[in-house]
Amino acid sequence: MDNSRYQNEYSPQRFWKKLGPLAQSTGRSALEKALYLYYATQDANTPKWAKRIIYGALGYFIFPLDAIPDLAPLIGYTDDIGVMAAALATIAFYITPEVKEQAHRKLDQWFAQPAADTYTDA
Repeated sequence: MDNSRYQNEYSPQRFWKKLGPLAQSTGRSALEKALYLYYATQDANTPKWAKRIIYGALGYFIFPLDAIPDLAPLIGYTDDIGVMAAALATIAFYITPEVKEQAHRKLDQWFAQPAADTYTDA
């Protein structure tokens, strides 16, 4: 797949605009892939060639008219996840423990369970 056509679709603002509303409905696993890629672009040690691959994959994720429309129930994001998984496999060396930690912090923020009310016997 030629990701270069989707690189221009990527911007941090469009990424967060697309990702934010999907946080609860898409599932942690899919969002984890997107966040790994996003945070890898923020790392100064990620080379430009790897960032171009990431921008292409995230651009495809953001682009509303892809191979399988995102509005299709259950399967709408399978192509997006596949593209992100291929990008991750290509640039896996740059998904550092720090990148993973940033992604997991964001996921924990989105998927945090409200604290249970503490019971006091007064």
